Amino acid sequence: MKNFKEISLPDLSHTTLSMAYPSGQKTLPESGIVLAADVGGTKTELALFQIKKKKLVAIKSERYATTDHNSFVKAIQHFHEDKTSVIDCACLGVAGPVDGDKVRGVNFAWEIDAKKLEADLEIKKVLLINDLQANAYGLSALKASDFETISKGEKSEGNAVVISPGTGLGEAGMYWDGAYYHPYATEGGHSNFAPGNELDLELWKFLHHKFNHVSWERVISGQGINNIYDFLRNYRGEKEPGWLTEQLKGDSPSKVISSAAIEKKDSVCVETMQLFLKYLAVESSQLALKAKATSAIYIGGGIPPKILSLIDKKEFYKNFINVGRMEHLLKTIPIKVVLNDKTALMGAAYYAAMGILK
Repeated sequence: MKNFKEISLPDLSHTTLSMAYPSGQKTLPESGIVLAADVGGTKTELALFQIKKKKLVAIKSERYATTDHNSFVKAIQHFHEDKTSVIDCACLGVAGPVDGDKVRGVNFAWEIDAKKLEADLEIKKVLLINDLQANAYGLSALKASDFETISKGEKSEGNAVVISPGTGLGEAGMYWDGAYYHPYATEGGHSNFAPGNELDLELWKFLHHKFNHVSWERVISGQGINNIYDFLRNYRGEKEPGWLTEQLKGDSPSKVISSAAIEKKDSVCVETMQLFLKYLAVESSQLALKAKATSAIYIGGGIPPKILSLIDKKEFYKNFINVGRMEHLLKTIPIKVVLNDKTALMGAAYYAAMGILK
């Protein structure tokens, strides 16, 4: 299989974070086959897991560009064309607001209908959750080596949050009931971007003219990197180097910009990433305050692990705690970057396995 990496997930009683599931069960079932999916704006990852001896073991995995198929049904049919295993339950973590048994992606054109998938693909049960909710569930399977710590904070029980810049900006909460976390989805990435100084205000004006509504996703995402770069190139009045113009014609301008910043090849690219990280720190603190996330804030998504060398931890922390009277609270919150790009897939696998029990 393309991109296959063996994944073995422990029983829930041996995970690092205790999660609550709708079934109310605390351990994995004795047996079963589950399909897990991480459906994003850029890529879709599918994996088939078998429950063996209270562990989830991946037996098949594949990654596609989301645009490779014109529907999710086609993607699964291609992935599971041999139908050698009967799927007991599937969980799809999807980048979009889930409405009961349906979801339409924000950054891709598919509409996914769980009941239709059950019928078309002969799957016993299909569950839909937001991709950030899947990310939150997947945190329970991670090891210490799967994190890069920005600030240790203080060990404290309480709520946690996840913020994940990638194709878009995902945000989720994790309510702590005293024994278990209850992950829940939000669409906080689409809330209003708030300028904090004159430069931010000029950026807001630039983006307001272009998009009308300026959300945090417009500045903290792959497209956000492009937006900040376009603004700064215009605002600073610096001519774009020819080599950069050519590279930006490719499929991933944000990757070109971040790479140029890492290599310090262009001052506007460097400033672009500095602003991106500043806004990530600011919105992380806003999310932490709104959820009173005293346990931790987890920074996931496809971008942060790739730009670790650009993260000035002291500068990030300074921007994170710059909230006036609540600075003392934010100083206690651990800030961790999630390095494992399988987190959402693992969370969907757990959710599907626990769905067998309902």
